Amino acid sequence: MDWLIASAHAQAATGAQPNALLQMLPLLLIFVVFYFLLIRPQAKRAKEHKAMVAALGAGDEVVTAGGILGKVTETSDSFLTIEIANGVQVKVQRHTVTSVLPKGTLKSA
Repeated sequence: MDWLIASAHAQAATGAQPNALLQMLPLLLIFVVFYFLLIRPQAKRAKEHKAMVAALGAGDEVVTAGGILGKVTETSDSFLTIEIANGVQVKVQRHTVTSVLPKGTLKSA
């Protein structure tokens, strides 16, 4: 068994060392792919959601993360009051709103 180890040691001593930059290239390439396919689109969606939530006002028809459809009646810094039926109002956090519906959607639903 010693003859295998000795020959492997001898090969390593005579072989040329690869360039350090060339060894890091696959890792850098993977990071670039992850950035463009995962990190950048997620940051873009988060920025769009933040802008949408900031623009909410009374009269907007929205869908919350829990699937509740309603019309915004009051707004504050971090909460919205949503009317989900005649006389039924629910207070939710602003960031739970997932989308804004076109006007008149609730009447047809």
